[in-house]
Amino acid sequence: MKISYEKKIEMASWFIMSFLLLKYVKRNRLREAEVIFFSKQFLTWIFGLLVVEKRLISYPSRLFFKNATKTSFTFEYFIYPALCVLFNLYYPEKRSSLVKLVYYAAYSSVITSLELIAVKYTRLITYKKWKWYWTFSTLWFTFYLSHLNHKWFFKESYQKPSSY
Repeated sequence: MKISYEKKIEMASWFIMSFLLLKYVKRNRLREAEVIFFSKQFLTWIFGLLVVEKRLISYPSRLFFKNATKTSFTFEYFIYPALCVLFNLYYPEKRSSLVKLVYYAAYSSVITSLELIAVKYTRLITYKKWKWYWTFSTLWFTFYLSHLNHKWFFKESYQKPSSY
């Protein structure tokens, strides 16, 4: 049985993201990571289903739940929420507005660039009536919503001196 190129990419994504979470989420911040992860899954579930059901994007090759949902379970429910955990846990809260802006731009740009590569060279994702700048702006927007939620949920941590 030969494993397709797309399935290898998905499996590698799961492995790499799992490794990054294990390495960079410290034990004392596990609770934060869980809240960020699950709240991000909620957001991506809404946006992901909306985009797929409106036929703006399709995911021709999927590793999981091919008959249950048309979205990419790997990206919408694991990779993106996991990246959001890292985004929020390492957010430069005490830095200048410019640094924060660059932080948002860097995360959104890297993910958008990887998506564009996947669109061009794989069957993992197909743009139907979608453009790269929609990906970039929705990533930015959902990172922002996630950060607001994180700040609100852990507001006590933001009010006292941090030991992170």
